[in-house]
Amino acid sequence: MDLRKLKTLIDLVSDSNVSELEITEAEGKVRIVKGSNAVVQGYAPAPTHLAPIVAAPVPVAVAEAATPEAPDVHAVKSPMVGTFYRSASPGAKSFVEVGDMVKEGDTICIIEAMKILNEIEADKAGKVIQILCDNGQAVEYGQLLLTIE
Repeated sequence: MDLRKLKTLIDLVSDSNVSELEITEAEGKVRIVKGSNAVVQGYAPAPTHLAPIVAAPVPVAVAEAATPEAPDVHAVKSPMVGTFYRSASPGAKSFVEVGDMVKEGDTICIIEAMKILNEIEADKAGKVIQILCDNGQAVEYGQLLLTIE
């Protein structure tokens, strides 16, 4: 079970009149009991008989492009998990293109998380060197979005 989901469940139990909550999913079973000390009673992963998941190797060119080489190159990282968008709407012009000059505070992209559109602003002025995400791509917390020089 995802840790964020588990924390949300713990918060819901602690903020409500519910004294005990038990949830069973494919990944396992969680039982949360409101008490003075421990909130999470236990977690038992569900038995699985699936083949192990092997991560695909990351192409070297992508790994090199995602790491700023020069000391004056600034990497803009995703502040949250969500969906990356280069423009405000599907037919609209992109906020930035490679080669554009941006000022600190300019909107450079949008990350949609839980149906909320979050404008991501440049935290450094400079020239956009690379855009490392595709429009509509899922991004993780801390993932490189673009580089500014």
